[in-house]
Amino acid sequence: MKLVFATNNLNKLSEIQSLVPKEIEILSLKDIDCNEELAETAATLEGNALQKASYVFENYGYNCFADDTGLEIDALNGAPGVHSARYAGEECRAEDNINLVLQKLKGQSNRIAEFRTVIALIIDGKETFFEGNCKGDITEFRSGLEGFGYDPIFLPNGFDKTFAEMKQNEKGAISHRAKAVEKLVEFLYYHQI
Repeated sequence: MKLVFATNNLNKLSEIQSLVPKEIEILSLKDIDCNEELAETAATLEGNALQKASYVFENYGYNCFADDTGLEIDALNGAPGVHSARYAGEECRAEDNINLVLQKLKGQSNRIAEFRTVIALIIDGKETFFEGNCKGDITEFRSGLEGFGYDPIFLPNGFDKTFAEMKQNEKGAISHRAKAVEKLVEFLYYHQI
């Protein structure tokens, strides 16, 4: 089975490819000659994921899925949430987002956070959603060089190292994205393959 993963994020693509069994071939946007930047203008993670998957399905005709992930921090009333990728502004880098979070949490004792991933799958026009969550805390300092995004400041519950200090397979065993992908794969095996 071939499925397009509607993302331009090569880190996400690599992570997803490592989580999916070999029988499911994951194609990138580049593989289907889709070079556009996919819009993420919805007010929810579900909306953004569906917006990207729908664009690929409608314009390229491929069965596909897309995800959107948000870091939801208690002390920031759930922010950055749906705005996680652009929390520090439209043209920001991950470093800028991390700096802003650390700045806003300075002196804050409540550092509870949750990563939430929503995947929207479209097969033959039928939409299905999958969600994965990972609870943890925001650290006071960056730690680790692996991963991407907020990984250097996210300490998952029950662990003494951040996502950025974990190898891909360690993170893949517990992460929000891994949990959502696991549900996606179960669905594909049960309904499709």
